[in-house]
Amino acid sequence: MEKIALITGATAGFGKSSVKKFIENGWKVIAAGRREERLAALKEQYGDALHYLAFDIQDSQQINVAIDSLPTKFKNIDLLINNAGLALGTSPAQTSDLEQWNTMVDTNIRGLMSLTHKVLPTLIEQRGAVINISSVAASYPYPGGNVYGGTKAFVVQFSLGLRSDLHGTGVRVTCVEPGMSETEFTLVRTKGDQSASDKLYEGANPMTGDDIAQTLFWVATLPPHVNINRVELMPVNQSFSPFQIHRT
Repeated sequence: MEKIALITGATAGFGKSSVKKFIENGWKVIAAGRREERLAALKEQYGDALHYLAFDIQDSQQINVAIDSLPTKFKNIDLLINNAGLALGTSPAQTSDLEQWNTMVDTNIRGLMSLTHKVLPTLIEQRGAVINISSVAASYPYPGGNVYGGTKAFVVQFSLGLRSDLHGTGVRVTCVEPGMSETEFTLVRTKGDQSASDKLYEGANPMTGDDIAQTLFWVATLPPHVNINRVELMPVNQSFSPFQIHRT
């Protein structure tokens, strides 16, 4: 029987790579995102294996309308991959833009919560799975990470809380926490500064969207009695730095 995955943030990066990985391995995919022209291109590429939903994950009403609109053959969602998220700005907290903070909270926390709440009844019926995408920033702070790291720490704790609440339902919950990965992430964070993105990844041999998609597919296709609670992964060339010391 074909399984159905709902993947948010499907128009780029981890999400787009995951759409490809799951469809190529026989799944049907609901691709969700804001950029309808990119979603339409995915539909043209994958045909009947893909249904797309264009909505702003910051808007809970749009989420409800989109999920309610699913055609019958895509309604029985087996897997929710909460991938949509973003970082904005690199400034320290004291000079950060409050609106950017609010956008990160609305996307990385409220959007993830709203969609999960909407889909959970179906996932329980299907004895399905949730994979939430967090970040190593949830565990390891760095200058300028402030609210972004805080939102990703929420994702980790929310995932653990879901595991506890869903005890006995058969629903699996995993939190995947990637390190440096070359996607559009830094372009979004720096408002399209390609040179900043190139400088960050230059010579670092970062992970790719395909690397993360492979991890998500592995988690999703484990035997149904096995739950991976957390996965933290980094490129080999990324590790841990000394603590900052300010000297007077």
